[in-house]
Parts: sequence; structure tokens; C-alpha cells
Amino acid sequence: MKKIKLGMIGGGPGAFIGDAHRRASRISNSYQLIGGAFSSDYEKSKQFAAEENLDINRVYTSVDAFIAGELAQNKEDRIQAVAIVTPNALHFEAAKKLLENGFHLICEKPMTFTVDEAVVLEKIVAETNLTFALAHTYTGYPMVRQMKEIVKSGALGTIHRVDAQYYQGWVNSIIQGTDSGITGVWRLEPEHAGMSSCMGDIGVHAFNMIEYTTGLEVKKVLADLNNVKEHVQLDLDGTVLLNLGDNIKGVLRSSQVAAGEENNLSIGIYGSEASLKWSQEDPNFLYMLSDSEPTKVYKPAHAYNSAFAEASHVMPSGHPEGIYEALANIYEGAAKSIRGDEYVIGEFPTVLDGLRGMKFISNVVASDKEGNVWKDL
Repeated sequence: MKKIKLGMIGGGPGAFIGDAHRRASRISNSYQLIGGAFSSDYEKSKQFAAEENLDINRVYTSVDAFIAGELAQNKEDRIQAVAIVTPNALHFEAAKKLLENGFHLICEKPMTFTVDEAVVLEKIVAETNLTFALAHTYTGYPMVRQMKEIVKSGALGTIHRVDAQYYQGWVNSIIQGTDSGITGVWRLEPEHAGMSSCMGDIGVHAFNMIEYTTGLEVKKVLADLNNVKEHVQLDLDGTVLLNLGDNIKGVLRSSQVAAGEENNLSIGIYGSEASLKWSQEDPNFLYMLSDSEPTKVYKPAHAYNSAFAEASHVMPSGHPEGIYEALANIYEGAAKSIRGDEYVIGEFPTVLDGLRGMKFISNVVASDKEGNVWKDL
């Protein structure tokens, strides 16, 4: 099968996220990187193109130049899908222009700067019927997909409670001993990151995991956020109470200043018959707990898993797969959609997940600013 021609906006030299997307696209084996606008500095874009052995004629100075250049290509040679891996502030404008000109998208999260922008993108995707995949990478793990299928089967009984946490510590050393504004870290700067740092960057992942695995929507949030230092403009830590309706409650805790923590995302779903627990730092193990039986352990590459989970790994049992493979599963789901092939709902997060995420971020920030009040999603 011919590979999908892939372009990229952002993600040039030294960009971790850009590198992750390129690796994932290669692992999925459904894409070929052709060109893009990899940096706002055209010289850096050209340097990157040389390193990747790309045709310099397919490397552009801007999104507008990318669109014009690609539309000038013969249709069979034209880039079909574009990965947007820029800082948050640039997502919306690039996504809107690319969609309006017929390109499928794989976009980093959060999808936009505001809820209104997210609504605009949702409308364009609906009108154009183009594929829009959002990079909530953790939904690509086989055992997260197994978790989703177990919940859907009803094996947990009535869900009572959901807990999710996402702890990192990388910001802690940056803010300690700093008496003035922070510069050079775009995730901490409102003009680049948006209205939130912690909740906008990692808290939204935990939120997405809750809705993805349970199949439920969070109805209300009550947030208590912490900027930690007076000179820091955005939240670096926070706790959010969740109301999922039908007397289902939960809590979401997230921090970028938890010293020593690396990438500690975990989720627990607690039901009347059984419960499930999963952690990103130990992703091949899904635990099912109950009051009446010993704890069960699910692992990839075993016949007891759902078909969805088993289709989401490539290695035999006992061979670990990780973050690149999880993102590759999202790329592969998007590829099926782009080609018009049949795919399972949940193989890739959509523009609707992006809209839900922006509503979460916006209302969590509003809840905190208005004095820790409940806000409807």
C-alpha cells in the first residue's frame, strides 16, 4: 500500500515532540515525511531538511508558503497529511488554514488557545470530512485500550469513582531561586502556552484518559490551582474535583513541581464489582482488583485481551513497547481514516476530544479564579 505523504509544521532541530511524531510515523509504516515548515528560522529548516535527506524544494518558510507550494504540486505528489507540532499559540491558525485547503491533520494538544477556536475547528472538520487526529498519546497504549474495553463490557459494575494523577518535577528546578519573570521556557509563558501551564500541558492528558477509558463525560469541575511562586504567571500544580453525573465522582491531581517525579500518569476506575488501575511508567501492566478474587494482571500479547488491545501492539509477549509505539498506534488509526479504511472508534482522539480538552482547561482556570466554584463543562 502506498505510504501517505506527510508534512510537518514545527518540530525542527532539537524538538522532542517533533522527533517523537517522526518516529511514530515511521513505526506505523504508513507515512513518508516529504517536507514542511520546520522552524520559524528558514535556515534551521533547511539544516533540518539536509539532516533528514529531504528535498529542499519541499521545505517552506511558513504555513502559507507550505500550502501554496503543495497545492502547486501534481495531486499524486502532494502532501496529504500534516503534523502540527508547534507551541500551543500557533496550533489554531495553522490547523484552520490547512483544513480549509484540504489537508488531513495530526495535531499536538491542547488543540487551540481558546474554546471558541476549538469550536471553529470542529465545524471545519465536520464540513470538510477531513481526518483530524489529536495527539493524546497515552490512548495508544494497548493496556489503556484494554481498560476501555473492560469498562465497556460492564465487568466493573456501576462506576462509583475515578481518580487520575499526572505528576512531573521538571519545572521545580527552573523556578527555585528565580526572582524575576521566567524567559526561554515557552510552556511557562502565557503568550505561547495559553491560559494554563500544568493543566493545559499535562492535566488535560489525565482528563482525556478519564473520558477515554470510562466512556463518560465530566459534567462539572471545581479547581484549586497553584502558581507556587509569585513571579510565575501560570499554574504549576493543582487539584480538580470531578462530577461525572449519576453520582459518579472523581479527582484529578496534576503537578509540574513534584520534585523527583518523571512522567507519573496513572488512573484508577472504581466500580461496584471491580476496579482497574494503570500507570504510564509501567504501561504493560493493567491491574483488576475486586473484593472476591485475587488481583488479575493483564499484559499485551495474550489471547485474553480484547481484539482492540491485541491490534495495538506489534511485539510478542514480554517485549516492552513504549511511548513511540503508543503514538504510532494513533498515527496508524489516522492512516486508516485518511485512506477510507475501516477503523475502531477510539483508535485516535478526534477534534471533539480537542474541544472537550479546551473546555476542561478553560473551566478549570475559571473555577480557580472565581474562588473555587463548580463550573459546567
